[in-house]
Amino acid sequence: MHSIIYEQPLNERVRNMLRLEHLFTLIDKQFSERTDWHCRFILEAMLDIVDLIYRSDFKAELIKELKKNIAMLNSLSNNPSVDHIRLSSLCEQLAELSNKLNSPSCQPGSKLKQDELVMSFKQRVSIPGGTCVFDLPRFHFWLNKSDEIHKKDIESWQDDLQPIRNATKANLDLIRNSANASYEIAKDGFFQKPIEANASCQLIRVTLPFYSSYFPEISGGKHRFSIRFLESDSSQTRPRQTDNNVEFELHCCIL
Repeated sequence: MHSIIYEQPLNERVRNMLRLEHLFTLIDKQFSERTDWHCRFILEAMLDIVDLIYRSDFKAELIKELKKNIAMLNSLSNNPSVDHIRLSSLCEQLAELSNKLNSPSCQPGSKLKQDELVMSFKQRVSIPGGTCVFDLPRFHFWLNKSDEIHKKDIESWQDDLQPIRNATKANLDLIRNSANASYEIAKDGFFQKPIEANASCQLIRVTLPFYSSYFPEISGGKHRFSIRFLESDSSQTRPRQTDNNVEFELHCCIL
């Protein structure tokens, strides 16, 4: 059965990883089309990725997350029920990602920042309508080149972003897979649950069937989180909490 998953990060590091994942997914979706309009969206998304990486020193945050996860996985090595071959392989994969990010040659976004065409686009993209033909004739000239040239340039621009993409995916996969599903009921559309004092809950995931009339509004901190299930008759009206009991699937991702 098709379902919809809603996620709420409980710390800034996971929040930024989810934003990066969103931007990389946007690039992938647009890249499959690669018309001149799709190329605009791809370039904007890549520039957003670079801004996010440097605004929060995110490369260092990713390395910290990788090292924390390696230490956590290594602590499982004495557990006889663990698949030690898979565990060793996963630790090696995370260590390789960490080493690549730590390398002095890893400068994500440098190709974009050193490209004259990209920088002229960046200077205009924040202006409403600022990337139209008369503002950026050189960019318009590039947009009308062949698909092969677009593909080559885009792949080159995002090449040094790949270590960020891979590390983000590895960390989010571990976080998401750290939880077992529980099936809950939100009475009168409200659900609250405490977080154990020694648990580090990083992500709340709520799954609803696609035909559900409700969507969750999730909020949380170190000690508890709450979920309100809202319904709305149309986009013109303010959502309201339902009075009905709502059954849902819950994942508290503690890693």
